[in-house]
Amino acid sequence: MPMRTECKHFESRSYPSGDTVRKCNLDLAPNAPWRCPDECPKYERRLADAAWTHGSLVVSSTPPEPEGLDDGSVEALLDAAEDILNDVAESVMQELAEERERSERGGRFRRIFRRRGDS
Repeated sequence: MPMRTECKHFESRSYPSGDTVRKCNLDLAPNAPWRCPDECPKYERRLADAAWTHGSLVVSSTPPEPEGLDDGSVEALLDAAEDILNDVAESVMQELAEERERSERGGRFRRIFRRRGDS
């Protein structure tokens, strides 16, 4: 089944570069952006815009399906990419926490009375 753009969990976002992200916010569409599961247990029709007419900027057309979508190779590739991002996320969060700690280490008075150009 193609992506259900009318589902309340579907999201599409376009960027100035022309790239568009089409996804299920619940991560239940393993073949996104091309397909939703046939019998998705969390499918809910979006109610807020059920009678609205959308312009052409709301949802871009679905990209063509790649070869190998049915044999699971695309799903495996997307899972591997997700694993890479999940592995990196913890170290990035740790770096951000360390940076925040360094900036707060100076104390309130240092932040209040720091000279221009100091960070």
